[in-house]
Amino acid sequence: MKSNVIERIKERAKEKIRKIVLPESNDIRVLKAAEIIQKEKIAIPILIGDNDDIKRICEKEKIDLSGIDIVNPLTFPKYNEYVNMLYELRKGKGLKLSEANDLVKDYVYFGVCMVKTGDADGLVSGAAHSTADTLRPALQIIKSRNKDESVSSFFLMNIPDSKYGKEYIFSDCGLIPFPTTEQLATIAKQAAKSCEDILEKKPVVALLSYSTYGSASSEHVEKVKQAKAILDREKVDFEYDGELQLDTALEPNVAKIKAPECRITGRPNVLIFPNIEAGNIGYKLVERFANADAIGPITQGLAKPINDLSRGCKVDDIVVAVAITSLQSE
Repeated sequence: MKSNVIERIKERAKEKIRKIVLPESNDIRVLKAAEIIQKEKIAIPILIGDNDDIKRICEKEKIDLSGIDIVNPLTFPKYNEYVNMLYELRKGKGLKLSEANDLVKDYVYFGVCMVKTGDADGLVSGAAHSTADTLRPALQIIKSRNKDESVSSFFLMNIPDSKYGKEYIFSDCGLIPFPTTEQLATIAKQAAKSCEDILEKKPVVALLSYSTYGSASSEHVEKVKQAKAILDREKVDFEYDGELQLDTALEPNVAKIKAPECRITGRPNVLIFPNIEAGNIGYKLVERFANADAIGPITQGLAKPINDLSRGCKVDDIVVAVAITSLQSE
């Protein structure tokens, strides 16, 4: 579907022109996406793989990769530098030099090394890899922006016919299964930043629960309450409230009955789910029932942007993920 937010993201990415690594060069969707990214000047795509193998696929599929760099790890001048860097980063965890050498031959690990050293600005993978295989190298090599904070994820939701709002950040729907109180507060802060960076909107954050202002009592409700208390203590610079049921957060008429003092009802554009189960179900319900775009999971909190794709992704999904990765780069 045509999405104004997606078009805005692409146009903003064209102003930055970042180098984004695509390590899955054996996937036709990735090659077709690289062609579009190059022709539309959304970013500078870098493919990892064997030039002859990629050329054969492109000739068969009539894909034009003119002007796109194809990097073969085994012939890359910095290969040994990457091996030594990875070894130094992970030797404290028991990694041997020979094991580092084997890992850097892996296209995703190699691409993440490119990002770490500044030879690229970001990486998008996942069309042919699991989330774990994409994010493990990122967490080992890039690591979090703040060492005391977890890395989380969000989905950018574009809901064309919503009466409440068309553009939302849903978090965390893809990375942290059962966040602690501290992690929940971190997710809220990271998602608020993602709203500012990607949607270019002032974040209004709802901490969701099955309870509104103590209407139910359990350890799950208490976790959300305490996450809000952390945000209170830290005096964060965005609007937020919780714990709130979804209808209270979105519908002022419901809030008048359940929580007349709620200061954000009807205005949230960032929804924080209490765990990954609720988040995953929530974004898929909206995606299917409301015919919405669900873009993600996009990571937040990494020192440099490494982003995941669904293995069922379409070519356009890859293009948009690259554009978002460009916007996340410093």
